Amino acid sequence: QVQLVESGGGLVQAGGSLRLSCAASGRTFSSYAMGWFRQAPGKEREFVGAINWNGRSTRYADSVKGRFSISRDDAKNTVYLQMNSLKYEDTAVYYCAADPGIVYYPSVAEKRYNYWGQGTQVTVSS
Repeated sequence: QVQLVESGGGLVQAGGSLRLSCAASGRTFSSYAMGWFRQAPGKEREFVGAINWNGRSTRYADSVKGRFSISRDDAKNTVYLQMNSLKYEDTAVYYCAADPGIVYYPSVAEKRYNYWGQGTQVTVSS
């Protein structure tokens, strides 16, 4: 069982930056791929980005490429989502999720992720 807790959300002006953190419990964190998803009001949850188990492969949604980056610190059981050049349309609840599969390319599919955090709100003012 893995428990995930996100933090770092808040209110930021367009063009600003935020860094989200996702702290994981459990001794097997280093073998998990980690993903970030988001859900805006009235919309379905969507993939944002993911990092594989050893940190050597990342994937991003086209809408955030070049602006967001994911990293992980296995010593701290934490994965990060650095968000730069934020736009109004980035406003959403952001969730981190864990996929126990050891693969090179992390999945973009929600169904691959067995464990989810409670989410953290990011609001970008225009």
